[in-house]
Amino acid sequence: MKPAGTAARPLLLAALLAPSFASACSSCGCTLNSDWASQGYSVGAGLRFDLRYDYFNQSQLRSGTDSVDRASLELPNEREIQQTTVNRNTTLSVDYAPSRAWGVNVQLPYFDRYHSTIAPGDTALSYSQSSGMGDARITARYQGFSPEAGFGVLFGVKLPTGRTGTNFYAGPQAGTPLDRGLQLGTGTWDALLGVYDFGSLGPSVGYFAQAVLQQPLNSDSGFRPGTGVNVTAGLRYTAWSRITPQFQFNLRAEKRESGVNADVANSGATLAYLSPGIGFRLNAHWDGFAFIQLPVYQRVNGFQLEPERLFSVGLQYRM
Repeated sequence: MKPAGTAARPLLLAALLAPSFASACSSCGCTLNSDWASQGYSVGAGLRFDLRYDYFNQSQLRSGTDSVDRASLELPNEREIQQTTVNRNTTLSVDYAPSRAWGVNVQLPYFDRYHSTIAPGDTALSYSQSSGMGDARITARYQGFSPEAGFGVLFGVKLPTGRTGTNFYAGPQAGTPLDRGLQLGTGTWDALLGVYDFGSLGPSVGYFAQAVLQQPLNSDSGFRPGTGVNVTAGLRYTAWSRITPQFQFNLRAEKRESGVNADVANSGATLAYLSPGIGFRLNAHWDGFAFIQLPVYQRVNGFQLEPERLFSVGLQYRM
């Protein structure tokens, strides 16, 4: 087993690029860093593939920092009263490092999302079901600032590859467009900028920390998602050869949407999670992981749906 500082390096290389989806219009996202199974690898040239699956059911209606009792809301209502959003997300990541200092990562997400809501003025539920490719990401990284390679930067772009034209399929709103914040893509190009640091706190404990800014660069059909920031800090126990326990703190803060087709009143949030999990080595090429994210702080603007817990599992293959 390598020292904890060495073990942490590949974790940050790929974990920085973990998916982080917009939280506007109740489409909250996983902020988990998932590539920690690579902690025992050296930092060098190579090709890696990651397949990750996230499941979370947004069933809790919230306003500010409180939950909302739907039974206390009269129908019809002047506000939208969302019921549930079930997310099943699969992300394929391809990571290539031509040298120890440089690397590039491409992410291809696939979303499967079910949503039900009561629109303003309605008394019955409307339903949507959308599945397909989300917004792809291409990100480069550089960590050649020191021989230890414990500090790095990343920069890249989110592409507008996800579909934005899904309609409700049933209920009073059938045939009308779904909220832009619940579409498979935002329709915008976003810049991604981040920094990270990692090392060891002892012979068996590694740490890592990172911050990533996501800044939309344009609007699409009267919609612009809010600027978002993801911050993660974690500890990892490295004394065991096959199993590695890990504990993460994940924070996402996002501003409100803007534009004539944005749900300005019900977008933007600050969300914090504690995320325990384990990684396990299957053989010389395959590793796996499993995590649960538990919310410890949720502050949303207007009315938004949030999950009580989020689940993530995945596999990694290295050449």
